[in-house]
Amino acid sequence: MRTTFAALTLLLAFAGNALADEAAEKGPPRLDTPDPIPAERLQKSIDRGVAFLLEDQLESGAWGSPTQTKALNIYAPVPGAHHAFRTATTALCLMALIEVADKEELAVRRAIERGEEWMFYNLPRLRRATPTAIYNVWGHAYAIQALVRMHGRLPDETDRRKRIEALIREQFELLDRYESVNGGWGYYDFDIGSKKPASSPTSFTTATVLYAYWEAKQIGVEPPKKNVQRGLAAIRRQRKADFTYLYGEYLKNRPMMGINRPGGSLGRSQACNLVLRLFGDEKVTNQVMVEWLHRLMARNGWLDIGRKRPVPHESWMQVAGYFYYYGHYYAALCLDQIPEAEQPDLKHHLAKLMLDRQEKNGSWFDYELYDYHDQYGTAFALMTLHRCRVEK
Repeated sequence: MRTTFAALTLLLAFAGNALADEAAEKGPPRLDTPDPIPAERLQKSIDRGVAFLLEDQLESGAWGSPTQTKALNIYAPVPGAHHAFRTATTALCLMALIEVADKEELAVRRAIERGEEWMFYNLPRLRRATPTAIYNVWGHAYAIQALVRMHGRLPDETDRRKRIEALIREQFELLDRYESVNGGWGYYDFDIGSKKPASSPTSFTTATVLYAYWEAKQIGVEPPKKNVQRGLAAIRRQRKADFTYLYGEYLKNRPMMGINRPGGSLGRSQACNLVLRLFGDEKVTNQVMVEWLHRLMARNGWLDIGRKRPVPHESWMQVAGYFYYYGHYYAALCLDQIPEAEQPDLKHHLAKLMLDRQEKNGSWFDYELYDYHDQYGTAFALMTLHRCRVEK
């Protein structure tokens, strides 16, 4: 019985790879013209998501907690892993509220203020959980993006802005400390557990950090050039000819493994293409950006079939559920990088994906991660929908 099951699994894997190869031979997909999403429907969805975040904020001002435990939770040594999860989640929720919510509304303004106070107090204390678990890199990266938005929220408060700029530079220093010896960033170091992580950089974690660096640069806080150049080199080493990106550099000798094929890279290629383009990589052309946006939405099933599965990487192409809203957020950021004529149809396609997946309580989630998933998923989806607005 076990032999039969193994044979069937192998057959399905070969069949899936054959289909993927056949699709690749036909060239990148192109989407049909979509039905326009009414602006009122999009705004109603955003309002429901904002209401969820306001209701779900903790008394401390943060979002997310290490509750809703189950037998299949990912490796998360306490308490440091949860400090990282909560910091990243809170940063994302702050970003979303500052971007999309009505800041004249008292409840919104108060939620933002409480979240900012939590960040001011807790962010300087964020470190890695253990020598092996370096989830804090996510907290530092999204904190930088949140701080950028906090910096722009009250432009006349000079002392507050200086405090924020100092916090951003502190995140640069910590990210330098936790950078891989190979350049770029990963979030595990199971090889050595050294002071300077010997972790293999992952393409998407590195892209996440570098995009935060790019945002900081836009407000005049210059990121360290050494880390930027080493990170860009790490992403380029993981780039394949079709702009699929390896999951991590440790898989460089397995480029045709499912997760390193186009279907497995759908949640990563957007972030990696975006960062390389923003930092001047001429290979990431308009055509590359547009083709990968079409790929993401036309072949969305590779990601969607992994959404809400309880075991990471158990789906086809080794896709994990938590790739979903992450990948679509960076796709939304890519929209500003393509010709204006290409934007409206892609915005409607992307908006429909988000609208169709909103939960009854107004949230979005793609992978059950303690009690952080509803919050980070909602934040990603709100910021995605915000960029899907089409001007009349």
